[in-house]
Amino acid sequence: MSLAASILALRRDGRILKLPPYLSALCILVGVVWLLVLPLNEYSRNTYVSENALLPGQVHTYFTGSEHNIFRAYRHEVAALVDKPLDERTQRLGDILRSSGLKVSTQKYQYSSSGRTISGQNVYAILQGPRADATEAIVLVGAWTNMDGVVNHSGVALVLTLARYFKRWSLWSKDIIFLISGDSTTGPQAWVDAYHDSHSPTSIEPLSIKSGALQGAIAVDYPAGPWGHRFDKLHIVYDGVNGQLPNLDLFNTVVSIASGQMGISCTLQRMWKHDDSYQERLQTMLRGMINQGLGHASGPHSSFIPYHVDAITLQTVGDGWHDEMSLGRTVESIFRSLNNLLEHLHQSFFFYLLMQANRFVSIGTYLPSAMLIAVNFTITSIALWVQSGRANQQSTPASTDTKASEKPDMAVVKKDGMVALVPEPNLAILERKLFLPLAFVSSAHFLGLLPLYIFNNVPQSTLEACFYFTGLLTLSLPYLTAFTLSFFRRPSAQETILIQCFSLLLLGMFLSALATLNFSLSFLVGLLAAPLTFVRPIVPAQGSSEKASSSLITRNRKTLAAIMSVGLSFVNPIVIITAATYYWGADVVNVLVQAAEGWHVWGMWTQLVVWLVWWPAWFAGAVVVAGTLFANEEAGAKKA
Repeated sequence: MSLAASILALRRDGRILKLPPYLSALCILVGVVWLLVLPLNEYSRNTYVSENALLPGQVHTYFTGSEHNIFRAYRHEVAALVDKPLDERTQRLGDILRSSGLKVSTQKYQYSSSGRTISGQNVYAILQGPRADATEAIVLVGAWTNMDGVVNHSGVALVLTLARYFKRWSLWSKDIIFLISGDSTTGPQAWVDAYHDSHSPTSIEPLSIKSGALQGAIAVDYPAGPWGHRFDKLHIVYDGVNGQLPNLDLFNTVVSIASGQMGISCTLQRMWKHDDSYQERLQTMLRGMINQGLGHASGPHSSFIPYHVDAITLQTVGDGWHDEMSLGRTVESIFRSLNNLLEHLHQSFFFYLLMQANRFVSIGTYLPSAMLIAVNFTITSIALWVQSGRANQQSTPASTDTKASEKPDMAVVKKDGMVALVPEPNLAILERKLFLPLAFVSSAHFLGLLPLYIFNNVPQSTLEACFYFTGLLTLSLPYLTAFTLSFFRRPSAQETILIQCFSLLLLGMFLSALATLNFSLSFLVGLLAAPLTFVRPIVPAQGSSEKASSSLITRNRKTLAAIMSVGLSFVNPIVIITAATYYWGADVVNVLVQAAEGWHVWGMWTQLVVWLVWWPAWFAGAVVVAGTLFANEEAGAKKA
């Protein structure tokens, strides 16, 4: 009983509400430190293949000898088609595949994004497995141009050569689809959408021939010129749209075959020289988080992953002694392993962070770091909710005798000869006025639809002007809003607290849910929005009667509010985007064009998080701080 009474007595202590900012700061600090220790051996693991049926590297490959001459011939054929019209190029590629005894078809597609029209044609062929019943298929992709816009000479030639080579073997228990897409992003997306009948018939042509359920896809990016080029390493690209990842078994299979069977070193996240140190592991992990947080397509494989088709891209890098035959045998061995599958890949991880080709961290280890970042907003919102219902600590002219009360939460008040039993002021609960805070926060989230629509639909020629105009508008909008409210309906101190309470509550809720879908995006947005936890409207101290003291408080309020306003301006989403593009040497217009293309083509929803989750929370916090500035001016005018 005494322990319960002691705990209940803590409600009277006003110092309890001083703890949440420190708890929030502790959550942020622990979340960041948690992420930084992941590259250590104690918190990460070596990769391993969970699916025993894959048997990576256990077969003998035969892609050699005369196939080398065929590959060279096809490479010259591809080089001759570079300057040809699209229809002629498509017809010739189809004839080559048809000459290998495959069923061939083409597909036209057209997208509209940022005032541009993106069109092209895909060529694909189906090899019906001699031991297959057309219920499962594997895809080999060779995009005509890679992600850098360079013609994929050797990659397309290798796909044509492997199509002819695979046709001669009778061991395939799955159909094999050979896809030569018009480019590395829109082409594969149009094809895989049409394959699953989720395309728009007005812009994407349906597929005339199909096979069974897709079990996996391998894309080849080998942009060597007509005369070839030897490579040093294989760069494995595995990031999918919206941060989705293929099953880790597929990645491990490729690494095991390339490095173990073929002797080809593997790298990832553009870490060309990896010495397996802590710094290199951390840098690789952070690069992967940035790519997954952006949610963009990183290669032809990215379009397959949203349909639960495990896919990766093999990209040749460096100048070494490996040639197209080594890459061909690697692809052959990978397809032989996928051919052994009895069911879809499911035993290994779909959520992971890779430190290098042979080391990873699973979701159970890294998820708490993003959750801690999200929880800090929830802690602050709960504290603000409690604070909004507490009465102000003010002295009362009535004489109070607490000793006469037998109840610890009540006090006997004597006034004008009358005696009453009333709650103590520090425990009294005020009625919360919710209409204005709820209306403001809801309006802020709906207001985010405007930049979301503008950046995804305006023409490319006006995109830069719209971006900077929107940036200036968003920076000044909190002050305009606070100034307007000062004339029509100034929020009370309680309503101001509730605005921030609801805003942070929604932010914490959204980021917690997002962490289970896209950990990287949740962590990055939560970290960039962390200053919103600590901004507050500055209220002058109660009971100050000296004019000099009051003037000093007013000047301090203006200074502190101005400092917080400037600090919040630096964490504005548009300011962050501008600084990031400047740091990485990218063009803002190109970034916005790719984002709009991702919205219309890939179904990328990173913009939703930025404009409907992050920006409304920033806007609410900025208005709360700006309201303090205009409240000071009004108070000074009244005193004068």
